[in-house]
Amino acid sequence: MRRREPEGHGPVRYGPPFPVDGLPVLPELAARLAAAEHHGEAQPAGGDPALLEAACGYWTRRSLPCTPHHVTLAPGAPPLLLALTAALAGDHGDLLAPRPRAAWWAPVARLLGRRLFPVPAPADSGGIPDPYALLETVRRVRAEGGDPRLLVLSVADDPTAAVPQPELLHETVEAAAAEGLHVISDETWRDTLHDPHDTVLVSPAGILPDHVTVVADLAGSLLPAGWPAAVARFPDTGAGEDAHARVLDVLTALGARLAAPVAAAARYALDEPEPVTARREATTALHARLAAAAHRTVLAGGALATPPQAGRHLYADLGPLREPLAARGVRDAQDLEDLLTARLGMPAPGGHRFGDDLGALRVRLSTASLLGGGDEDREAALASLDPAELPYTRDALRSLRAVLDELRDDELRDDSVRWETPR
Repeated sequence: MRRREPEGHGPVRYGPPFPVDGLPVLPELAARLAAAEHHGEAQPAGGDPALLEAACGYWTRRSLPCTPHHVTLAPGAPPLLLALTAALAGDHGDLLAPRPRAAWWAPVARLLGRRLFPVPAPADSGGIPDPYALLETVRRVRAEGGDPRLLVLSVADDPTAAVPQPELLHETVEAAAAEGLHVISDETWRDTLHDPHDTVLVSPAGILPDHVTVVADLAGSLLPAGWPAAVARFPDTGAGEDAHARVLDVLTALGARLAAPVAAAARYALDEPEPVTARREATTALHARLAAAAHRTVLAGGALATPPQAGRHLYADLGPLREPLAARGVRDAQDLEDLLTARLGMPAPGGHRFGDDLGALRVRLSTASLLGGGDEDREAALASLDPAELPYTRDALRSLRAVLDELRDDELRDDSVRWETPR
């Protein structure tokens, strides 16, 4: 990840990498890709009938029933969100999103010349805006001449790794609908719950189905990040059908079609055969253990972080270490990103890249960065009951703890000097 340019902090084009799983490609997926390598043509815009049928099955198994003409696919979530924004926000509509938010949402709005207004997210329900703050933001935007049309949120969040409380999600979705906002629900990480038995994930489309379009990047749990494919599910309404048609127009204009080999792998993955589900479960369990170990390390080092509930990342707040960090010239999230990336040898994007306050000392840490060695070592990590004790992972966690302890030692030394009794 490139450092900031002299004239500013953190340009979007040098944004954070997607939290990959860090594992070799599932052999069955690779076989589907290889079997279609002789097909040089692309899929039709939105996907062919077989792919759409598979996508519809994926959503139906998640209690979001649909028919193939209510789903569409694109080569990755950003072009799909771009098409949705162009189709749903009108010519000049504004967007709202929680703060912090996924790093790839804002560039889409900027590319289309739309404004994106941040709304604070509750501390324990990252990924969705506070309902009362949402209503106040809508009122303020309209008073200033704006035209809020869309609310983008996430029920399994990047960067905070939080899953919002169902009751609060209900309030937020109902508040959005009452203000005439259409909701785009990013559910990329919905299948990566660390504790699926005790964590309740609710889709906004299950609350107010006529007001919600659901999006999922298949790199969240089904495909490698380098094989771009994402799927959207539209409401079963006349407005939903109109939006679906407009999205296909945009994808066609962009030439945003899936390559035939990627489409073959996506179709296989969306059908969720046993090899795919087994790998997903093992991968989720591995990253849950890595995230828990990173969380313990961050807390032991004097920083803060809410317990991660989904995904392959941890959102750490080094605010309690502000004084020793300032002594090292670290005064904002970009400075913190620079320091930790250099010291840890792994990406540590600052919270400002996710729409958070630049002055807040927050970073997202990827659990895949804790995996080392070759493909065989990483594959073996899937079977480990305690991956934190694997050699490379243990060393990476020790490095993180050492950096935090060094900062705490600086603070303790400063305190001892400050309070030393004069002789």
